[in-house]
Amino acid sequence: MLQEQIEPAWLDAFEAVLRRCALQPGDTVAVLSESQSRPVLAQLARLAAARLGCRAFSLVLPSVFEKKLPVARSTGASNAIQNIAPVIAALAGSTLVVDCTVEGLMHAPELPAILQGGARVLYVSNEHPEALARLVPDATLEPLVKQHVKRLRAAGAMRVQSRAGTDLQIALAGATCGGNWGYTARPGTMSHWPGGLALAFPAAGSVNGTLVLDEGDVNLTFKRYIERPITLRIEDDHITSIEGRGVDAELMRSHIAGWGDKEAYAVSHVGYGLNAAARWDSMALYDKRDFNGTELRAFAGNFLYSTGANEVAGRHTLGHFDLPLRNCTVLLDGQAVVDSGQLVAAA
Repeated sequence: MLQEQIEPAWLDAFEAVLRRCALQPGDTVAVLSESQSRPVLAQLARLAAARLGCRAFSLVLPSVFEKKLPVARSTGASNAIQNIAPVIAALAGSTLVVDCTVEGLMHAPELPAILQGGARVLYVSNEHPEALARLVPDATLEPLVKQHVKRLRAAGAMRVQSRAGTDLQIALAGATCGGNWGYTARPGTMSHWPGGLALAFPAAGSVNGTLVLDEGDVNLTFKRYIERPITLRIEDDHITSIEGRGVDAELMRSHIAGWGDKEAYAVSHVGYGLNAAARWDSMALYDKRDFNGTELRAFAGNFLYSTGANEVAGRHTLGHFDLPLRNCTVLLDGQAVVDSGQLVAAA
């Protein structure tokens, strides 16, 4: 287990990312955390903001634990704020919110009000600082992500195939498409660090086909590499069967059924990774408590399939899987953007 204390290299990394958020001396920075947050992340955020001459303050909320439900991980929907109006007002009135909650505010119900107040939000993924420092974004990532988001928005269909047996059809009409590159400099927007992926949240009734999780693919909710293949049959957005032998398939069947919620079987978002600095093999080198896994969502050439909440389709649930797959081909209107797990350079 790595130690969690202030290291100069980690503070430098936080300062570099906050600089890319276009902070100016005198700006207000709210560092949001909860009782179960990783303390070193909030400490580094405050110190980095001070280095830039900003006025930083901390908001620490009690973590909330749901009763009589399965354990929730990697939901992207922190429930720490609990719609407390003074908290929302303080965050919305800040120049930048450094989000150090465990799950992040990406899908939290309070996020729209915070952004409408003009704040920009940076979720610092709940990683050990060593991982964050390896993945400080550079100037090349933002234009690359923007280019692929533009391609997603222009496309009518995505098709995903693999030698393992994946053949997935995704209609992109009505989808909300976006991406992130690890920082945000525009008021009313959100990003997360590490960054480097392009995503689509499909409209209802848009996803059909077969998704095969092959050996070496990842179930990030379990922080586990797949050891035996799992076949997911998907009809009208929903997983209708989880086929496979061994503990990987058994765990998935058990956990998803535990929510007792049809929407836990539905698609949340689809997309692909663009970050050449992110590594598929990094999860093998960290203890589970030191690792949240955003790096594996972003490594270049992965296809990311996620189940759970999808505001575009009007679905809300805490049940959630993030599933980065290797060796897939991703086609937009028949043109490959990822070829057998390798990112295709733009023409």
